[in-house]
Amino acid sequence: MKYIVPSALMFLLAAAIGQAGTIHGKVTGAKGESVVYVDTIAGKTFPAPAQHAVVNQKGLMFMPHLLAVQVGTTVDFKNEDSVEHNVFWSSINGNKSLGHNMGTWPRGEQRSFKFTNTGVVALLCNVHPDMAGYIIVSPTPYFAITDKTGAFKIENVPNGSYKLTAWNEGGKVHTHSVQVTVSGDANADIPLGK
Repeated sequence: MKYIVPSALMFLLAAAIGQAGTIHGKVTGAKGESVVYVDTIAGKTFPAPAQHAVVNQKGLMFMPHLLAVQVGTTVDFKNEDSVEHNVFWSSINGNKSLGHNMGTWPRGEQRSFKFTNTGVVALLCNVHPDMAGYIIVSPTPYFAITDKTGAFKIENVPNGSYKLTAWNEGGKVHTHSVQVTVSGDANADIPLGK
């Protein structure tokens, strides 16, 4: 005997077993790229990624200028310039006790650092004071960097209600959060003040 399950019942069964969805949206009131991430999820921890992220120092710039990683990620800092470079940050999310200086090294070498604290890391170089970059360390693996228009998409977010946070380096307000409920696809626009 063949059983036919109505599509409404299939939807309810899928929801009951905890499917994931996609958050679409746009960050407004800010220029350039922003980072958007699902903030801490109570009772949930996520394994650190095995794959390292990379920040190159090339053309007297940090490349990429803006990098988003999950907490626990190791970042490899490479020097591809013909001059020595230094990498340091004075704080993470304003906490000066989390500042770190990785030292100075020549072309072709790299140094690595594992980011175990969430927040904004403003990268600087003691040798070249005009160099600057940012790493945003997300508490979850659910994050994205917007395109230049502010549009973003975060996939495979488990169904549920979350705080969604956006960060941008420009303007007076760098960070803003909104609540979002994911049940399949969800839309969340995030305004950042000027």
